[in-house]
Amino acid sequence: MNCSTRSRAINVLLIEDNPGDVDLAKAALRNCKTANQITVACDGEEAMMLLRQAGEPPRKPLPDLVLLDLNMPRKSGIEVLAEIKQDPALRRIPVVVVTSSEAEQDILKSYELHANCYIHKPIGLEDFRRVVKTIDDFWFSIVKLPTTVCGEAPSV
Repeated sequence: MNCSTRSRAINVLLIEDNPGDVDLAKAALRNCKTANQITVACDGEEAMMLLRQAGEPPRKPLPDLVLLDLNMPRKSGIEVLAEIKQDPALRRIPVVVVTSSEAEQDILKSYELHANCYIHKPIGLEDFRRVVKTIDDFWFSIVKLPTTVCGEAPSV
């Protein structure tokens, strides 16, 4: 069963420091067919704090998907990606890099650190909505995620 068939909201962690891009992403995710609960981290340190708190009592669910900008203050997106993928409690969370960088070294480094995909951030509102809808369709309608990523314990 994939996450889109569940009755609960899909938890998305948006790691983005640009308030305009945060508003665009929130608006686009609200228009998706999946019920989304969106948490925003404005820098890499805040993102890691939120992710680590998810594993502590009272247990908050881990996000089902992380949307990560690379150009972040205090801790870069590359550093956040490396920490997520090195942490056994977090590494199964899909991380989609959504960034303005088209630099080959950023693309290569992201995949070396096990990003699940790399998307160049669109500039216009309609293009941004189209990309977010595609992310939503792919990750929550097509892809089969383990139930632990969707915030539920695996059945025994």
